[in-house]
Amino acid sequence: MRYLLGIDIGTSGTKALLMDEAGAIKARSVQEYPLHTPRPLWSEQDPEDWWRATCAAIRHVLQQSGVAPSQVAGVGLSGQMHGAVFLGEGDQVLRRAILWNDQRTQAECDWIMDTIGRDRVVELTLNPVLTGFTAGKIVWVRNHEPEIYAKTRKVLLPKDFIRLRLTGEYATEVSDASGTSLFNVAKRQWAEEMLDGSGIPRSWMPRVYESPETTGRITPQASAMTGLAEGTPVVGGGGDQAAGAVGNGIVETGIVSSTVGTSGVVFAFAD
Repeated sequence: MRYLLGIDIGTSGTKALLMDEAGAIKARSVQEYPLHTPRPLWSEQDPEDWWRATCAAIRHVLQQSGVAPSQVAGVGLSGQMHGAVFLGEGDQVLRRAILWNDQRTQAECDWIMDTIGRDRVVELTLNPVLTGFTAGKIVWVRNHEPEIYAKTRKVLLPKDFIRLRLTGEYATEVSDASGTSLFNVAKRQWAEEMLDGSGIPRSWMPRVYESPETTGRITPQASAMTGLAEGTPVVGGGGDQAAGAVGNGIVETGIVSSTVGTSGVVFAFAD
């Protein structure tokens, strides 16, 4: 029997779910962590808390289920969207991650929209630049924390920071990338015009995969910390709301879903 492991890096905690190939749940685990709000409208978390929770959740489901690591055929990642993890040399975490529900970046979002042009932004990204999205956070750090910005070498989304720790690869996938305000949705690649107009280095962006593609494999270091077998494939996965929409069957006209969690989202299909 082979098993599949799903990991979700949520706002309240990390969830791990181990299931067999027929979809029957074998074990699950939730590991919580704090939310930091140092000022009104600010929302941050420590990426190291995500990693500690991920390691604990994986070990828990393996122990609870009795499944051998060699029986886990693959790992899929989901998680809170739009957040920004700033990494320096040696993948050092430079500051707490700025989350999707942080609202400090209105001035930066307005500046991006004015610089590139509202119509052009929407044409490229299919959204205006919103305060929750990633681009404004990067510009905010440039404006308000220049010492952090100067040390930055990569910016990753929350689940992709965990991917880096699991596989050693800088990678994301199309659904999460589409929530950054830096992604050309039609071409399914980073929007050079958005990056250049915002003054954000292209080299900071991870490689983009399709959600089912293998983005890397469990490293020896990650194996030692999680209990997973070295070489286990890790696929792209999806942002939490995008994955939930597909799971709810929002893949054809006429189906609508409403999700109520830390946030509330209504989904409908658009061709």
